[in-house]
Amino acid sequence: MTTLVGLFQWAPLGIPATLFLITVVVFFHELGHFLVARWCGVRVETFSIGFGPEIIGRTDSKGTRWKLSWVPLGGYVRFFGDADAASLPDREKISHMSADDRRVSFPHKTIAQRAAIVAAGPIANFILAIVIFTGFFMFAGHTVLPAVVGGVKPNSAALAVGIQKGDIIRRINGEPIREFDDIRAIVTLSAGQELAIDLERNGHPIALHATPRLTRIKDPFAGDTDMLALGVQPDLQQKLTVVRYGPIRAVGAATNQVWLIIHGTLSTVGQMVTGHANLSQLRGPVGMAVMAQKVASVSFLILIQLAAILSVSIGLINLFPIPMLDGGHLLYYGCEAVLGRPLGERAQDVGYRLGLAAVLGLVLLVTWNDLVRQLNLF
Repeated sequence: MTTLVGLFQWAPLGIPATLFLITVVVFFHELGHFLVARWCGVRVETFSIGFGPEIIGRTDSKGTRWKLSWVPLGGYVRFFGDADAASLPDREKISHMSADDRRVSFPHKTIAQRAAIVAAGPIANFILAIVIFTGFFMFAGHTVLPAVVGGVKPNSAALAVGIQKGDIIRRINGEPIREFDDIRAIVTLSAGQELAIDLERNGHPIALHATPRLTRIKDPFAGDTDMLALGVQPDLQQKLTVVRYGPIRAVGAATNQVWLIIHGTLSTVGQMVTGHANLSQLRGPVGMAVMAQKVASVSFLILIQLAAILSVSIGLINLFPIPMLDGGHLLYYGCEAVLGRPLGERAQDVGYRLGLAAVLGLVLLVTWNDLVRQLNLF
């Protein structure tokens, strides 16, 4: 009953917020594929937001069917010569194409053209995120909280090495700490390794070494998460500084922000493989939907920032070398370039089946994580 009540409370704001996130991120991803395909002379048959039966659509002057479909869990662009939304080649159709058809067929384009079309989707996601972050750095500004320790958590790595309230953290592993968020960024990517910490206490420098510990972190938007932490808390009595950047500096800061998200994601995946991070950190559509509702209830501007973060994540995941994803197609094109011919049909089919199994397995895992987490949150 509690879960049902929570679902009804979530729906009025959660549904439109989630649809907004998915539509924006998916549209720009597919738009990247679409624009480069058109530039390369490929006939685009379908541009769909969502899967399944069409809700509404129209056909443009070049024969592309633009449509909105019932299942809002992604989208696709279907090129001439594709068998399905996953861009698998329609071998029967390809074998009977005329010379004119081959000129506008995706499978008949050069390796470089096909690779550019496939890579354009993730690249569009990264560009979207840079544009959003640039706007925030220029107009809303970047809020800076000094790296002053406001408290030390019990049973933490910080307490174990003697870090105290009022300490100012200056460097970690030689990296300068300009604001409190820099501490989190370095520590969460430390893979559980010992860190050299330079701090200032009452005007005197102190050098310490601490090993971050896996800690349950409470996040008002994402819920409880296990991650590496020192166990220091910010001093909220410190004066906040809002810094607004000019266009060039804003683009640089936005690009750096995108890189930090990519680096953080890859580092977290590596930590999961090595056992320094918990698989429960993975979130799927349910977790994203819950977070979207919470963020939207605070501010639409924060929801736009979440769209930027999600865009980077979607772009990066799609570059993983797994058949069924964009990265899997790029892997096949790389093999084709090395071998001088496409991989055999059987090898491609086996790869797609394994890729589909991997994607479905990941979806089941993140959905299970989401359900376990949300049953405790609703």
